[in-house]
Amino acid sequence: MLDQAEIVVKAGSGGDGIVSFRREKFVPFGGPDGGDGGDGGDVVVKADPAITNLRAFRQKRLFKAGNGGDGRGKRQHGKKGESLILSVPVGTAISSKTQIGGDDLLVDLEKPGQQMVVAKGGKGGLGNTHFASASNQAPQIAQKGEVGEENSIILDLRLIADVGIIGYPNVGKSTLLAAASAAKPKIASYPFTTREPILGVAEVGRQSFVLAEIPGLIDGAHLGQGLGHDFLRHIVRTKILVHLIDGSSASPVEDMIKVNAELSLFDSALGQKPQLVAVNKIDLPLVQAKLGEIKDAFGSAGVNALFLSASSGEGVSELLAAASELLDKVAAEKKEVGRRVPRKIFRPQPRGAGVSVYKEGELFVVVASGLERIMARMEITSPQVRQHLKGQLARLGVSKALKKAGIKPGDRVRCGDLEWEW
Repeated sequence: MLDQAEIVVKAGSGGDGIVSFRREKFVPFGGPDGGDGGDGGDVVVKADPAITNLRAFRQKRLFKAGNGGDGRGKRQHGKKGESLILSVPVGTAISSKTQIGGDDLLVDLEKPGQQMVVAKGGKGGLGNTHFASASNQAPQIAQKGEVGEENSIILDLRLIADVGIIGYPNVGKSTLLAAASAAKPKIASYPFTTREPILGVAEVGRQSFVLAEIPGLIDGAHLGQGLGHDFLRHIVRTKILVHLIDGSSASPVEDMIKVNAELSLFDSALGQKPQLVAVNKIDLPLVQAKLGEIKDAFGSAGVNALFLSASSGEGVSELLAAASELLDKVAAEKKEVGRRVPRKIFRPQPRGAGVSVYKEGELFVVVASGLERIMARMEITSPQVRQHLKGQLARLGVSKALKKAGIKPGDRVRCGDLEWEW
């Protein structure tokens, strides 16, 4: 089961705007008619219920959207680049890989059809028709297209299940799943018989819910030992947990504590997830002999454990009924919390709030994303372009910020890759 992939997505770059003038007979001053460049295509990741794994991303790692077309004369705009839609299974979490080796969650695609733009296409450059004014009726200015975004992202498929069955290897998780649903997991007497999560649907009265058997956890699973991280993350999305414990173990309560510690060390939220504790294999004479002792131990630990035999079916229906009841309780609590979520308030930032100036020796350095983007799209060798940039400096609040920082005529200024004399 391929349930994680790291890929690079590259959005399309915008097309260039052009400098063009009307050339018609008997129209000596036709004016500018340069068209705009088309926008680059986006890269979109979409949850598709028809897709069940991430196998499509096993070999190919780089995915590109189409570039926008360049503008032409007669105000003809360039064609918009074709967006690329990547279909992934429902339940895929998308994270952005950071430079320090971590990752930031961008979105969790929990619903069919849910989608997100993971790389935004670059804007097309403006043609010279946009730069005409009363004082400049024949502008020789056009913008280059913006470069499309490029990101490294991690696709992480996490099973969508209501109940996750967890526990040490060989405690009977596969047997319980087979007894509680129509699933047919592999059942054997050696550890790690289950190599990947298996789903089954259980029915209690008119209610049904999805069970997921999570492969056996061992001490150090949060560090990647055993099957480690490969399947611990599948528990994150489950609503509740059924913690299955081997009744023939030397210390069932200690087993429960150790597995819960692994969950908390992997993700602190897992330690807070509602769970039912079920002691298995009560049909064995060894377990029957010390059943009273086991019940007292869990009672002393403050745990109301259930007791069952997955192989004979004894106690399985009671466990499913308890799981159904707990699911209803969790759903009601979530609905109540949803009513109390405060509305987000939009607080607009004043113009120029994104501009900062600092000194590097005798050099004034301007940090202004809007200005850097404008400069990257202009050929600054033209006197007309420099005059246009001067107006942009004032409009974005850069001139005001530089004067406040104490700049004088003749000082050097740098913004992005461009350096000039004030």
